[in-house]
Amino acid sequence: MGQGWADEYAEFAGARAGHLYRSACLLTAGDTHLAEDLVQETLGRLYVSWHRVSRAGNPAAYAQTVLTRTFLAQKRRRSSTERATEVLPERADTAGGDASLRLTLLEALARLPVKDRAVVVLRYWEDRSIQETADVLHVSSAAVRTRCVRALARLRELLGEDLAEYAAA
Repeated sequence: MGQGWADEYAEFAGARAGHLYRSACLLTAGDTHLAEDLVQETLGRLYVSWHRVSRAGNPAAYAQTVLTRTFLAQKRRRSSTERATEVLPERADTAGGDASLRLTLLEALARLPVKDRAVVVLRYWEDRSIQETADVLHVSSAAVRTRCVRALARLRELLGEDLAEYAAA
């Protein structure tokens, strides 16, 4: 890869890393360490094929697609559920109800099936259309609509009164 391509990639990666990280945090339901790993793997994959990716119409959407597919592939691996830890990490104590809402939403997202969580993140966080979401997940648009309805109903069930409480705050 020439210096021009490397500079272009570095600029792109610097500009998109934060957004990819936020999406990865939502996909992993708040697991920041796994989110960092997903972003690194995504950026690594983009670097390898940057010559082709940079000529694509929308490299940012391509990066988001790679991130989502990397997440789904990681979740399919048997070892993805193994969590070796001796001590729980400390959580930052931030003031305000916004942090409580964020934690409540992340906990609810964590309880959704992986593909339903991916649909919710792509449709409502990334603001993608049904067809774009279907293309990323390699499913039909009807499957995306079904998963959206199911996931939103499950979130309403999980959040119930908590959602009204946090919305009023």
